[in-house]
Parts: sequence; structure tokens; C-alpha cells
Amino acid sequence: MVDHSFGGDWTSEKLQYLKKYLHAYTTALKKQSFHLSYIDAFAGTGWISLKQSTYEETELPLFSSLVDSTQETEDEKRGKEGSARIALQVEPYFNEYVFIEKDYKRFSELLKLKSEFQDRNINCINDDANHVIKNICQNWQKRNHRGVMFLDPYGMSVNWSVIEDIAATESIDLWYLFPLGVALNRLLKKDGQISQANKQRIDGLLGTEDWYNVFYEASLKENLFERTLEIKKTADFDSISKYLVTRFAATFPMVAENPKMLFNKKNNPLYLLIFASGNPRGSQLAVKIASNILDK
Repeated sequence: MVDHSFGGDWTSEKLQYLKKYLHAYTTALKKQSFHLSYIDAFAGTGWISLKQSTYEETELPLFSSLVDSTQETEDEKRGKEGSARIALQVEPYFNEYVFIEKDYKRFSELLKLKSEFQDRNINCINDDANHVIKNICQNWQKRNHRGVMFLDPYGMSVNWSVIEDIAATESIDLWYLFPLGVALNRLLKKDGQISQANKQRIDGLLGTEDWYNVFYEASLKENLFERTLEIKKTADFDSISKYLVTRFAATFPMVAENPKMLFNKKNNPLYLLIFASGNPRGSQLAVKIASNILDK
């Protein structure tokens, strides 16, 4: 079996939130005539191995310092089910499961789910998630189609334009494991001296350039000889989280206002689990259910 290794207790925590929502979602819609899809955009292998770090070399090299590194036995590795396997076991079932994985070795392992769950309609796609999601959203038939999408990306690999595409379907609910501590906050230098390349990465992640004026404060410092402009980071994890809620609220009909911050064993914030509902008619109930799940 190909290991898809990362994380710690927070990994199990996020999957429990997702599992509870998927069960509530299919239960609520089981008597409706909608075609229900579950879309996992970074599906991995279907299995996960906790407490190891294998982030791709293209991502920030600082990630490994945040993620727990305790090794597990082989038996423990095989006992951890990833989001794809969890979704396949939720009852009532979805009409369709779309699993996207760019890495070919992980994708090859993911394909085995089709033979293991032969009574499910599973579509595995070996491609870049941003590209596939855009295609899915552009061809989405919102009149008779409803869905839940889970974004658990590698670092900052999801562009905000993809978030806008998901919202534009008006019928997909989104769970997004946003890289709050492992990526975004680590690029926000205290003195505001952020490289142009990293500014562009943050622009793409958040879909706007106004974050800089929100996260930083400028003031004039004077002495006998000169005036200098001092830039200081004022944003902390809580204020960044509130800002993210406003960004999603401006894009989706409704968003849960209590996103869940996930920590490692050293109590460092790693991710922010965000829920946003795309269906204007059903968003109030969807957000109520998600908010209750996130509170527990």
C-alpha cells in the first residue's frame, strides 16, 4: 500500500466533522430527487498514515516543523481511513463519488476503491484539482444536482477563482481545510516585508489584494533627524479567521461563522476548517447543521 502520510490528532478531528456532515446531508436529502455528488479534490490513496510529514517539495519547507513526527507501526498505518473511504461508507449513499488526485502513485492506490466498493458510482481522476474543479463546476446542472466538496489541499494550491467557481454552482456545499498556520501566517512577516512572489501567492489564495491593509498597520515615526514609515503586523490567528469568514460570506450565500481551528500537539494553529453553503434555498439549514457539528 502506498502511504499518504501526514498530520496528527487534528487529521482525525477534521475527518470526524466531515463524516458527521455527510451523514446529515444525505439523510436530509434522501427523499428528494436530486443527484447527489461527493467531490474529494485531494483524495490521496483512501488511507492515511498519521504523525508523519510528506508535503511535496514544491510547498513551503517550513511545514515540517509544525506537523507531529511520531512514527506509527504498519498496523496503525493501515487502520486510518482517509476522507474518500469515509465518504464511501456514509449512509445513505451519494449517487456519485468524484475523487481527484494529481500524484500518480497515490492515484493508482485510489483506483482500488472501485473494486472494493463495486456498488458505488466512483469516478477517479488523475489531474490537477484546480483544473478538474473548474470543469466540474462549468458543467454542473444545478436544477437537479446537489453536492458536497471537500478541499484538503497541499499548502496554498487552491486559487480563489476555484472557490468562486464552486459558489457559482449555487448547489455545492464546501468544506475547506484552509492552510492558516502552515502556510498563510508563515508568509505574513512581522515587519510587512513580504516578497512580491509571496504577495502574489497570497493574492491568489485570498482572491484580493486588500488583505495587506487588513493585516498590517502603518505609522510615522519621528526623531530629531528624520521621519520613517513603520509597518507592523497587527493580525493574529483570530483576526485572520474572522477575515476569512468575511471573504467566504461575500462569495457564498451563507458561511458558518464558527470555523474550527485545528492545532498540533504543541498547540500551534495549523488549519482552519471552514464551511460554506452554495445553495441559496438550503443554506440556512446547511449552515445550522455544520455550525452545530463544529461546536462539538
